[in-house]
Amino acid sequence: MTWFASPADAAERLTASGYLADAATATTTFLAGALEKPMLIEGPAGVGKTELAKAVARATGAELVRLQCYEGLDEARALYEWNYKKQLLRIQASSGDQEWSATHDDIFTEEFLLTRPLLTAIRREEPTVLLIDEVDKTDVEVEGLLLEVLSDFQVTIPELGTVAAVRRPLVFLTSNATRELSEAVKRRCLYLHLDYPDAEREREIVASQVPGLDDKVAGQLVATVGRLRELELKKAPSIAESVDWARTLIALEIRDLDDKAVNDTLGVVLKHASDHDRAIRELRLKR
Repeated sequence: MTWFASPADAAERLTASGYLADAATATTTFLAGALEKPMLIEGPAGVGKTELAKAVARATGAELVRLQCYEGLDEARALYEWNYKKQLLRIQASSGDQEWSATHDDIFTEEFLLTRPLLTAIRREEPTVLLIDEVDKTDVEVEGLLLEVLSDFQVTIPELGTVAAVRRPLVFLTSNATRELSEAVKRRCLYLHLDYPDAEREREIVASQVPGLDDKVAGQLVATVGRLRELELKKAPSIAESVDWARTLIALEIRDLDDKAVNDTLGVVLKHASDHDRAIRELRLKR
């Protein structure tokens, strides 16, 4: 499968799916498909890393398979595990009727295998986008589980052998850079750094997602979000929260984002009380 014909084709189809990609994003996305290499997307939370993988799936008609990473993630949750309850029932049912070696061979078969996201993506014959989300949240040891998948697009199951991909998935790994990933993982990936967009691009994004927003209010919103991101907040406003704010202003029929309007709706973009207080103080908003 040819994922995209060119960087321009990638940009056009991503835009049609609701994701405005800049030149670097469109080029790297095209190359990930053309070279069949995983794509590591790094940047602060809320800049559209996860959404890019979803947009590629929408634009290409591929199935999205997502592995959400977290501290404590292990092989059983990422690759596969055996259905122990079903195996126990089979053992009990065949007790005394056959040798243990035969029972052992009987219970370690496809019937008892529970596939998790990595193995699911490897085994799919249809076009698949594999999203390994927030990989930096896992333990370092988990990266070892990814290397076989990212290198050879195969998974080894001791009881069944090696399962190789019939059709390679297009792989996206996202990271908020809370820790440094291993060089072994990075070597296998194309790299893209996403940051918050400049005011003009964010205005384009907001306008594309919320077409009914007045131009004046859109400019005020983007400028205010930019000022908020310059503050030392616990959680800076994401692009998605900018879009939510725009929808909020339309719902409330606000046509001028003055101090009162900002105060009344600040909870849409700032989710910590200390961030509210800092914003009001630093932006000199009138309560």
